[in-house]
Amino acid sequence: MNRFLFLSLTFAILLMGSPSKAGSKEVNWSKLYAEELFHITEVMVTDVAPPPVAARIYAYTSLAAYLVSKNQGARFENDDLLEHSYLGSYDWGITTSGQVSSPEFAAVMAFLKVGQEIMPSGYLLKEKQQDWIRRGLRDKIVTKKTLQAHLDLASEVAEKIMGVAKKDGYLQLSTLTRYTPQKGEGFWYPTPPAYIAAVEPEWKTIKPFFIQNLEEYKPAPMAPFDMSEGSSFHGQLMEVYTTTKELNQERKLIANFWDCNPFKVEFSGHMAIGVKKISPGGHWIGITGIAAQKAGLSFAETAYVHALVGLTLHDAFISCWKTKYETDRIRPETVINQKIDQRWKPLLQTPPFPEYTSGHSVISRASAVVLTGYFGDNFDYVDNSEIYFGLPERPFKSFLLASEEAAISRLYGGIHFRDAIEEGIKQGEKIGDLVWSKVSKNKY
Repeated sequence: MNRFLFLSLTFAILLMGSPSKAGSKEVNWSKLYAEELFHITEVMVTDVAPPPVAARIYAYTSLAAYLVSKNQGARFENDDLLEHSYLGSYDWGITTSGQVSSPEFAAVMAFLKVGQEIMPSGYLLKEKQQDWIRRGLRDKIVTKKTLQAHLDLASEVAEKIMGVAKKDGYLQLSTLTRYTPQKGEGFWYPTPPAYIAAVEPEWKTIKPFFIQNLEEYKPAPMAPFDMSEGSSFHGQLMEVYTTTKELNQERKLIANFWDCNPFKVEFSGHMAIGVKKISPGGHWIGITGIAAQKAGLSFAETAYVHALVGLTLHDAFISCWKTKYETDRIRPETVINQKIDQRWKPLLQTPPFPEYTSGHSVISRASAVVLTGYFGDNFDYVDNSEIYFGLPERPFKSFLLASEEAAISRLYGGIHFRDAIEEGIKQGEKIGDLVWSKVSKNKY
């Protein structure tokens, strides 16, 4: 058995939750949702989807499952995600009629169909769709008589979701002016070992779901580039340099646990080999699935909370990427190699985009805020989402504490300055507060 298959099976075994009835079989819907959604993640890993692109994919795929549940009469603990985002202006009426006995079956098929359409290697999901049909019939989730009605509903929802996705600006990205690194000190420049070109420099043009004015979510100004001793920038630079030289095993573990760099490359002789890693958003989607299973959520609520986090991730990445390319700040690795130590390397491989603000800090805090709003304070859980990538599970006492660890991991990894981390947390908190204030029935 190859390592990829072994880890996939291990991941599936670890996904646990509470069961409910479907036909003559017991179906654990929150566990099943996570299993099937992970097929989306596998394709994204294959495609090496950039972090903001991955968040967009999770947003639209999870929306498909939520829309099916909503259309089939599900009631949710919190307010309608569609109504409180710009999606409320769309006509989401479903015309497909027929006997739909399992909204859950149709919802899974809907997000697999969206995944097929929205990803370059989405064709890989055709086989997963056939597997899902076979499982549905085998476990009596659907019958041969009602199968087509479920497939028709899934197809119509997927078509509506893709209709929206095609209008969010993504298809226009390739027509925009290409990014060229600026000349002069302090500006970002491609980093070793692969010197990959800047990733998604015009992501700020993508339409957010909840944020109406991106300017309202700008962080405080970063420390200006200044190599004078005593300057804020020089102090932060030396902090990165000294911190990475004094890492203990726990800090190394933290840095690697939150690495989530889909662009990591290793060299063997003259060959460059891409290392398979989950995206930062994928890590938080994994956490969402773990929490849903621990809480014993119904399928509808599982679909809701995944869509909530998916939409939040999408908006958080747009805000963060706008900041990154407006500040265009140099990475620690570049300036340390130029000014301090030519042989120094960070613990983690530097990802291919500007430094300020820290993407992990922004999206982790935004996700943690909405998850805390949904599940409550001090919701402890064990994060096993990185077992698939060969890392051990890690316990957390709350989502907010996990987000703080994710943020500081970037300093331990040697790829971010402290102000990018701290201001990134504030930026993410503000976005998370915005989203939760819109959808929470218990407004605060």
